[in-house]
Amino acid sequence: MSLRITETIELADWELSESFMRASGPGGQNVNKVSSAVELRFEAERSPNLPPAIKIRLRKLAGRRWTKDGAIILQCDESRSQVRNRELIRERLVALIKQATERPKFRVKTKPTKGSVRRRLDGKKKRGEIKALRGRVE
Repeated sequence: MSLRITETIELADWELSESFMRASGPGGQNVNKVSSAVELRFEAERSPNLPPAIKIRLRKLAGRRWTKDGAIILQCDESRSQVRNRELIRERLVALIKQATERPKFRVKTKPTKGSVRRRLDGKKKRGEIKALRGRVE
């Protein structure tokens, strides 16, 4: 059961591994009996389907969820249902990878025009003169 991210990126089964544990939070006695929380491990560094540029951006986006051996670990225990938690965690992984596929816009630095600089300084000077006249009258 592979996971499709975009039309060009598809993750194989061996790249994803899931483990289940008992969740905390609402659910009553069900929480104490059923392992409904899901931990998803994605081997991002070893993935042949991700280009190097996307891996770099993904590492930055993942933050502390990125392990030393190059895997991303995501956890979900929002729902009482294990199936729903699996769906949620896979949706989160897809959203994270899609966010990494978007190239950040290149910012071109601009300088203010001489006229705008002059107008700004003239305004500051006038404002300073007005404030200077607020002193005590002698």
